Amino acid sequence: MTESTTIISNTANLVKFLNLDQKGSILAEYIWIDGSNGVRSKTKTLFKKPSSVEDLPEWNFDGSSTAQAPGEDSDVYLRPVAIYPDPFRQGDNILVLAECWNSDGSPNKFNHRHECSKIMEAHKDQKPWFGLEQEYTLFDLYGNPYGWPKGGFPGPQGPYYCGVGTGKVYCRDIVEAHYKACLFAGVKISGINAEVLPSQWEFQVGPCLGIEMGDHLWIARYLLHRVAEEFGVKISFHPKPIPGDWNGSGLHTNVSTEAMREEGGMKAIEEAIQKLSTRHAEHIAVYGDDNTLRLTGRHETGSIDAFSYGVADRGSSIRIPRSCAKEGKGYFEDRRPASNACPYQITGIMMETICGGI
Repeated sequence: MTESTTIISNTANLVKFLNLDQKGSILAEYIWIDGSNGVRSKTKTLFKKPSSVEDLPEWNFDGSSTAQAPGEDSDVYLRPVAIYPDPFRQGDNILVLAECWNSDGSPNKFNHRHECSKIMEAHKDQKPWFGLEQEYTLFDLYGNPYGWPKGGFPGPQGPYYCGVGTGKVYCRDIVEAHYKACLFAGVKISGINAEVLPSQWEFQVGPCLGIEMGDHLWIARYLLHRVAEEFGVKISFHPKPIPGDWNGSGLHTNVSTEAMREEGGMKAIEEAIQKLSTRHAEHIAVYGDDNTLRLTGRHETGSIDAFSYGVADRGSSIRIPRSCAKEGKGYFEDRRPASNACPYQITGIMMETICGGI
C-alpha cells in the first residue's frame, strides 16, 4: 500500500467518527501564532454555542514548548479575538483565533496583533483596505518539491504560471480544497492561481478593513496547513524555497486608504510612496526572514538595498497598477514582503509610515 493510499484510507475511516453525535457539545479549535511565526492549535469542548468572542473562555498553553516563554514561567494565555466556522468538523464547531498574553498581563513578545490593533484603531478614520497575495510552495513528505522528477528538475519556468494540464500544475486538488475551506470559514479569499515556479501557488485575501486583514490571512494559512495535512503534503512559506534560477515567494501587499480611492487619489498614493521611501530599512526589518535570498533585483523583485517604484513595474519595491495610474486613483502594491512575513507587522508598519504613529 502506498503512502497516498494509506492517507486516503485513514481519511475515509475518520469520516465515520466525525459524523458521530456530539450530544450538544461544541468543539472550539483555539489557534495562535507561535514563537517561530508558525501556527499552533488545540481543542476545547464547550457546552454552549457562543454568540460572540466575549462568550469564549480564556485558555492557556505551555509556552516553553512553542518558543514563547521560559520553562520556569511557561504559562501563556489565549484570549479569543475572532470566531470562524470550522470546515473540518463542521456543524456548530468553530475555529477561534486567539492572542497570546503573559501571566503578568502583558502581551507576549510574539503577539504582533496587539500593537497592530492599536495602530488600526488610531487611524480608523483613514478606512484602510488591504489585500495580500500569499505565495507558497508544496513539498512531499521527504522535502522534495511536489511533482518534481526524483533527483532532477522540471523544465525551465514559463509554462507553469496560471498553467493548465498535467506537467504544468501540481496539487490542484489541495488548492481547490483549501479554497472551499476558506469560503466555508468566512475567510475573505478572493482568488487563486498557479505561480511561476512549478509546484508554487498563490491565494489572495482581501480587500479587508484594518485588523481584519491579519486575522483572515492567518486563518487562511492555518487552513492551508490543515488541508495539506489531509493529503500528506508539506507547505512552505520560505521566500526562496528552491535555490537557483527559480522565482521566490512573496506576500505582495496592496494598500488603499479612503483618500486614495477618491477622485484625485493619485496624489495621496504618491505622498504615501514618498513616506515609504524614507523608511525602507525599517520595513525590510519586519518583512520576513531570509528575504535577502529573494529580493535580488531578479525574478520579478527589486533589490533589497534600494527603494524604487513605478507604474506596472514588477521589478520595483512599489508598483502602481496601470489601471490606477490611468484612473488617477485606487491603490498601490508593496512587493517587498516575503511570503513568511507576519501580516500584522506588515499592515501595522504600513499605517504607521503612511499615516503617522499612534
